[in-house]
Amino acid sequence: MSWKEFTYINALSKHVGEETTLRGWLYNKRSSGKIQFLVLRDGTGLCQCVVMKNAVSDDAWIAAGSLTQESSFIVTGTVRKEDRAPGGYELDVKNVSPVQIAKDYPISPKEHGVEFLIEHRHLWLRSSRQHAIMRVRANVVKSIRDFFDGNGFTLMDSPMFTPSACEGTSTLFQTEYFDLGTAYLTQSGQLYAEASALAMGKVYTFGPVFRAEKSKTRKHLTEFWMVEPEMPWFDLNDDMDLAEEFVEYIVKQVLKECMPELKILERDTTKLEKVVRPFYRISYTEAVDILHKKNAPLIEKLPDGGEKEVPFPWGEDFGTPQEEAMMQDFDKPCIVHRYPAEVKAFYMKRDPENKKCVLAMDMLAPEGGGEIIGGSQREDDYDLLLARIRKEHLPEADFQWYLDLRRYGSVPHSGFGLGLERTVKWITGAEHIREVIPFPRMIYRITP
Repeated sequence: MSWKEFTYINALSKHVGEETTLRGWLYNKRSSGKIQFLVLRDGTGLCQCVVMKNAVSDDAWIAAGSLTQESSFIVTGTVRKEDRAPGGYELDVKNVSPVQIAKDYPISPKEHGVEFLIEHRHLWLRSSRQHAIMRVRANVVKSIRDFFDGNGFTLMDSPMFTPSACEGTSTLFQTEYFDLGTAYLTQSGQLYAEASALAMGKVYTFGPVFRAEKSKTRKHLTEFWMVEPEMPWFDLNDDMDLAEEFVEYIVKQVLKECMPELKILERDTTKLEKVVRPFYRISYTEAVDILHKKNAPLIEKLPDGGEKEVPFPWGEDFGTPQEEAMMQDFDKPCIVHRYPAEVKAFYMKRDPENKKCVLAMDMLAPEGGGEIIGGSQREDDYDLLLARIRKEHLPEADFQWYLDLRRYGSVPHSGFGLGLERTVKWITGAEHIREVIPFPRMIYRITP
């Protein structure tokens, strides 16, 4: 039999009344006298397989009884519609063939601590909740690609190894690169996306990026995925318009394709249904005013190790407490734009109406979602960009290729980056970001 002829649980509606073979693992089992109920999972869903003693051979009855949690097996039977069953269909079993009997599966139906579960992440992924989150993640990834591919963008991959930090920070993983000195794992594909955009027009890069920040928050990973579109001729307003359309599309696709998963996750979908354009937009200065009105202070560290609260000062970057405070009154994403230049990267273009600010924007998600997008209009003037590189004491030689983009046919251009895991965390309502990537890498975990 060709793999194309395999039957999967999510396609059982096409096989009602037919004899069908399913392959999978035992999710749950119960018995009542001369009937055994085997709940099989195959990665696409769950199906209850009803084994009646008088309808199968003695060997098949014994085989069904031998199955333990997560044992793999093949089962053949007739598909029957049953609204009360998991997935809405049942299999009246004719034969059961164990493939491997699992012994002492460590994740039993009882409660387990998060540390135990994350240590067994390779098995935790089999649970219904984690399975639902991963399917939503897969849908978000598909939506990202469909959106950009369908809007005239070209996928252009950026390298994982770079000779320098694209944002001028020290939070990078480094390694020796043969005889060429130190190389870094990229924290963003943006700079190379800019080069691609000036060659190809609208482009996007999509892949893993790495941050060596020693952060233990619920929103931080050391390895995560980011999609970064870059567009020639776009100014900041065009950038924000695209970001709104993009996020609205992603959420709509999840609501369209992943309602069963959102139900498993007990997600309040009425809140997601409010994610329609136009989103809210406020300037950084307006955001600071909101923090003052809400009495959301900055916690300042004292020399003696103590702390004190001070009114949030103009010029500081926002942290999680400030983001959550300003989003309390917003029921859909809000874009904060025109940040102080001192807290943003060297490549961002100054606001012509206020040189203290740059043409930058962050999109904050409601319900504690935090920042899911960061972007800006890029500095397109050679002399100004060179001056910024020198002011930040960046290795000028490493950025000559980047300066070439301003030497040869420079144009206004903009882009942004969307963090996949933060977006999935917000959409699914997951408590911690470690749940929304198959195998999380954090400052205290590099296994399994």
